[in-house]
Amino acid sequence: MDYDLSDDPDRIDVDAVWEFLSTEAYWGRSRSRNDVERQVEGAWRVVAAFEAGTNTLVGFARAVSDGMGFAYLADVFVLPAHRGNELGKRIVSAMIDEGPGANFRWTLFTGDAHDLYRQFGFTEPDTTAMVRPARTPQ
Repeated sequence: MDYDLSDDPDRIDVDAVWEFLSTEAYWGRSRSRNDVERQVEGAWRVVAAFEAGTNTLVGFARAVSDGMGFAYLADVFVLPAHRGNELGKRIVSAMIDEGPGANFRWTLFTGDAHDLYRQFGFTEPDTTAMVRPARTPQ
């Protein structure tokens, strides 16, 4: 199957993004629909994969950035029926290597896709990195 990649935010099917994040993504199930809409709308950049010649979204990634030197990669996914076609690699490459952030320092959090991201130069943090975990609302 052929796919088209696009970074046009107007092509994003937020319903499809919400459907995946709210049911399939271990990292996205705690978000409300409004949260996802705001995150997609406020993204510095989005990259989506579509079945060729259609607007059927089958993969997605978004990034948050200062637009000058740092970016955070988030919500990368490919729908199960479209996996195995290196579509995840194409989406990540389009986002971090082929776009305006190609020379940025990128960061991400993942619990299961380390091998994918290592192919793009991601490594575990060194002693210069610190993370403050999210607080649980009281």
